[in-house]
Formats: sequence, structure tokens, C-alpha cells
Amino acid sequence: MIRRELAAFFAALGFFTRLPVPGWAAYSADAMRAAPRYLPAIGLLIGALSAGVYLLAQALWPQAIAVLLAMAAGLLATGAFHEDGLADTADGLGGGWDKARILEIMKDSRVGSYGVIALWLGLSARAALLMHLPPTLVAPAQLAGHALSRWFALWPMLVMDYARDDSAAKSTQIAHRLPTPAFAFAALCAALPLYLLPPLQALAGLALAALAAIWLIRKYRRWLGGYTGDALGAIQQVAEIAFYLGLLLKLG
Repeated sequence: MIRRELAAFFAALGFFTRLPVPGWAAYSADAMRAAPRYLPAIGLLIGALSAGVYLLAQALWPQAIAVLLAMAAGLLATGAFHEDGLADTADGLGGGWDKARILEIMKDSRVGSYGVIALWLGLSARAALLMHLPPTLVAPAQLAGHALSRWFALWPMLVMDYARDDSAAKSTQIAHRLPTPAFAFAALCAALPLYLLPPLQALAGLALAALAAIWLIRKYRRWLGGYTGDALGAIQQVAEIAFYLGLLLKLG
């Protein structure tokens, strides 16, 4: 039981990041199928790495520099996996006029103008929002933001089917309807770091992230009739930004 769960965790780690996995955790279809429930746990790991870099850098440089170094650490650890999904989704939804064309554009390895704009806005927004948080909240905000946004990225897997028919697509290894117990386990992992934040701000961040995820899910349902791996990455990125926006809301 424990070995099976560890195999699923390391399958998620190997799929969603560039971090090393143990040699015994060889590829298996069962482990890959179970991997999505560990996506928020992977977010906790990436958030902890980014938060750790921020705390170390903050002792040496101003907050803005520390935030940029923390973001760079996260990007290196994931290989900009979700950022790539955001760019591809922006290109597809921005330049396509029907499902077939949108999916064709999203599969193209080249980045178009919509994708470049989305990447610039996404990275700039995350940097600006973290820089404007009180210094003591930046580290827990990253921990919660990375974990929670990856839980929202699982929402389409609970309510929609995979949109592509191409069995060679990389995401088909993990694309399936997510069982409710797996979704609940992922929610628990995502919720843990929220307790490190002021309750009202955490609630505001949660609400805005949920609205952002629902907005994108409605678009996917209308234009794709389902989700793709890139579409999940776009939700992660937008939900993380929305979460930080909620943390900065002036609530009184």
C-alpha cells in the first residue's frame, strides 16, 4: 500500500517537475493513473522550495529581488511546465475558431502572440503581487498559492472528459475522470498551508481563485467540450494569480 502510494507520488513528481525521482520508482501505468491526486502535494514541494529561496534571499537583498529569485527557483524546478500550458491555451483560444483548430494551435510547439502576451502578463502579475505583500506573508503565500492553484487545476478532471482523441499526446497518460476520493485527498493537501495565512485574506484568495477556475472551465466546456493538459496548466497559472490578488484585497 505505502509503496504503491509512493510510486504514485514519484510518478507525479517526475511528470510535473524536473526534480529527480528514485531509481526504483519506474514507470507504470497504474502509478501514472494515480498521479494527479498528488498534484497539490507537488505544489507544496515547489512552494516550499520557492519560499525557502525567498527567505534566504530576503536576508541579502530587497524584497523585489528575493521574489524574482524565488520565482526563478520554481520555474527551474518545474521546467515552466504550467507556464507552457498557459501560453499554448492562450494561443489556442485566442487564435482558433472551432475545437479542431484550437487543439491544432495548442499542439503547435511554436508560441504565438497571444501566448507571449499571456506569459508576460502572468509572470509580471505574480511578481508584482508577491512584491506588494507584506514581507512576512510572501513565503506562506507561495506555499499556499502553489498548492491551492494545482488543486483548482484538477477541477476539470472531476467534471469533464479529455478533449483530444490523439492517444500519442503526453497528457493521455494521466487524463481520466478523477475519482471523488482522490479529489478530496488533493483538497486536503491544498488546504493545509491556508492555515498559515490570515483567515479573511485566505478566504478572499480562495474565492477569487475559484472564480478564475470556473471562468476557464466554462470556456473549455464551450470551445473544447473537455480539457487538455495545457488547459489544466492555464488554470493553475490563472488561479495562482487570482489567489495572490485575493490576499491583497483591502478588506477593512
